[in-house]
Amino acid sequence: MENQKQYPMTQEGFEKLERELEELKTVKRPEVVEKIKVARSFGDLSENSEYDAAKDEQGFIEQDIQGIEHMLRNALIIEDTGD
Repeated sequence: MENQKQYPMTQEGFEKLERELEELKTVKRPEVVEKIKVARSFGDLSENSEYDAAKDEQGFIEQDIQGIEHMLRNALIIEDTGD
C-alpha cells in the first residue's frame, strides 16, 4: 500500500478547509454551471470566449475541490501551540 502524504493542520485549519470546500460545492460550482449555460445560449461554441472562460473556471473549481478533499482525507490534526 502506498503511503499517503499527511497534511498537518490545526482543528481550526481543518474546519476552515471544510467551509471552503462547502462554499466551492454549494456556491461556486453552481455559479459556474449557470455561466456555462448562459454562454452556451450565445451560439457557436468554437468562437465563444465566455464559454471558454467558464469552462476554464469550472476546471479550476473542480481541481480545488479535489485538492481540498485530498487534504481533508489525509489531515493530521495537531495542537495549536499559540506561537
